[in-house]
Amino acid sequence: MENAGQLIAVKLGALIENDDEISVMPSHTKYTPRPGDLVIGVVEAVQSNLWFLDINAPFNALLPMSLGPGKSEFGGARNVLNVGFSVLCRIQEVDETHSSVVTMKGLGLRRLDSGIVEEIPPHLMESLFSNSDVLKKLKSSTDCRIILADNGRMWIDGNTDSISDIISRIDKVRNLSRDFSSIDSMVEALQMEVY
Repeated sequence: MENAGQLIAVKLGALIENDDEISVMPSHTKYTPRPGDLVIGVVEAVQSNLWFLDINAPFNALLPMSLGPGKSEFGGARNVLNVGFSVLCRIQEVDETHSSVVTMKGLGLRRLDSGIVEEIPPHLMESLFSNSDVLKKLKSSTDCRIILADNGRMWIDGNTDSISDIISRIDKVRNLSRDFSSIDSMVEALQMEVY
């Protein structure tokens, strides 16, 4: 934003100078839902025919019973998904207020009964895993199953030692991301940490 000839950043972060271009790498971001995105949600509330999911966005997503997993009778939503359950779902629609509706109807969309869900800021997720080789290397070096969701969440399933190894790498990634002012050097260091 420009004010009286001065540039003012609207986000807090590291200044990135690249030739004639100046930008800010944000230190914290929230996920903005888009239709078709794969997300990991956590059930925060249940009504008779509706679940409210935290998808790491400013607003909760709605999961109607008609788009939920399996069949359940009206009023039986809590028997299918209760508060605290994690689910893999897809954004079906987003309205002008950024409220979203998700679906669990689709290949691979399900309740996540095993493993652990970790969070990475969405801007780091894009920088680190834009190259699929990094994810393949992470999976093969730890022998874990990993699903990256577009909302900055990662599902990890495997033996306890491998999961702990991945979590420690993710912690290092979070810490490294605060120390760099160049996107290229940050991505290079983050990828080396994953390898």
